[in-house]
Amino acid sequence: MSSIHTAYIVNNISLPFDASFKEAFSVARKRLSSIGVRCDDVSFSVYRRSTDARRKSDIRFVYSIRVSGELPRISEHKLVANGIAVEQTVTPTVEFGQEKNNAPIVVVGTGPCGIFCALMLAENGFKPILLERGGSVGERQGVIKSFARTRILDPNTNIQFGAGGAGTFSDGKLVTRINDPLSNYILKKLVELGAPEDVLYIAKPHIGTDILAVVVQRALDKISALGGKVLYHTEFTGYESSLGRVTRAKTSNGDIECSDLVLAIGHSARDTYRKLISQGLTFEAKPFSVGMRIEHRAELIDKALYGDFAGNPILGHAEYNLSYNTKQRGVYTFCMCPGGVVVAATSEEGGVVSNGMSYHARDGVNSNSAVCCSIFKEDYGSTPIAAIEFQQKIERAAFFAGGSDYSAPIITVGDFLSGRLSSSPTEVIPTYMDGKGVRLASAEDYLPSFVTDNIRAGLIDFDKKINGFASSTAILTGAETRTSSPVRITRDSQYGTAIGFTNLYPAGEGAGYAGGITSAAIDGVRTALGIMKKYRP
Repeated sequence: MSSIHTAYIVNNISLPFDASFKEAFSVARKRLSSIGVRCDDVSFSVYRRSTDARRKSDIRFVYSIRVSGELPRISEHKLVANGIAVEQTVTPTVEFGQEKNNAPIVVVGTGPCGIFCALMLAENGFKPILLERGGSVGERQGVIKSFARTRILDPNTNIQFGAGGAGTFSDGKLVTRINDPLSNYILKKLVELGAPEDVLYIAKPHIGTDILAVVVQRALDKISALGGKVLYHTEFTGYESSLGRVTRAKTSNGDIECSDLVLAIGHSARDTYRKLISQGLTFEAKPFSVGMRIEHRAELIDKALYGDFAGNPILGHAEYNLSYNTKQRGVYTFCMCPGGVVVAATSEEGGVVSNGMSYHARDGVNSNSAVCCSIFKEDYGSTPIAAIEFQQKIERAAFFAGGSDYSAPIITVGDFLSGRLSSSPTEVIPTYMDGKGVRLASAEDYLPSFVTDNIRAGLIDFDKKINGFASSTAILTGAETRTSSPVRITRDSQYGTAIGFTNLYPAGEGAGYAGGITSAAIDGVRTALGIMKKYRP
């Protein structure tokens, strides 16, 4: 159950990008007045703002303005005719059950799903225990810097594992492809924890790694202050169960009795997947994507998308989201980081994984994104283990292609498109390990030929949409393999529990039910709400 609050949303207010919020409010006020709404007792706020750069000579911000307060009832026909919608803001309302909660609820993983699940539980009188195989945010920052210097990988504390999960060291993107009414609840919660307020209305909101680290720590501190526990360096190793109920969570530091077990394990916990499969938990393989990171000079992308307005601080660095259907597969850009860097994101020894990261200011010299090709179940054998091994094979081949010291294989786009390997970076300097951890290598050394062939076709198409995207001096860095979980833990559609269990809850991106920070957090909240329906507070 949820409580619902209603407001009007005045849509499609297009203004020059340097116009003020007040000008947008004025347009909304006039439109409301034209249909008989008195604006004396209402308040205005920005609900959404997107950038319209279709005409480079006239770049505009397109606003949706929220109007709340004493609002009259207007017919739906009249509202729609004037570009006005009714917003129903949903706030989760907790329903409690009658069972007595005799043991703690254990949540495995401190990514967005695990944190928001535990936070919802803690705020309602429960004292969850969070298990985190890696270290705290501060410890992770030190370990990641050390890895770039020493090339000694910590398999438990790295860019994938540790407080905050994989999203902590990315861009903190909050775009979600799901139209879920809890999205705004999650965004508001993040702002309460220190995220910038503009995430509430920017069409493509992001927090930035530097601020997200603070947000994560505050969330975990709040859970602890409310009586929960966060156990770092405590790896989940399995569970004990009886008659369809989990009774204990097994960890590297001993067993923990639990009333319920939430598996928010993240998309890279392959060893945990294997342990759970061996225990008989029901898994299924799913499609995913693999590819490379492409880097351009940020100014090239800015100029291509913003024309003479490139570099304007109001606009910031330009963003893109591109896709191409080859009639066989999809090729698309993913996790675009304007003014960001490519980072070493492996969590397994003997593998190389690339990912993107940027700080809130997004003020780096380069912009990057993943360029990925879809992988279907029949490409790898359709089993969960085969899906995991498909990704691992690519990462190990990339490790070897990079020189077997965690350097990443790179190739210029010019060489990649022409099928040769002759050009060192010139105009675009790789940012992976500050450009000191890269080695020229053919993409076919680690990616299947059907992937590279489709990505070539995609790059040619993307260059038609963004002039210079397939510039010969752009850099491709391999391998991008952690776009999403390759498996899904099957769960009951009504109760959210794993098949055959009454108190084991697979949740979030690692369980195959989310695709990013916001959707994973929503799944965590819904999981907590489902658990609390059983228990007295």
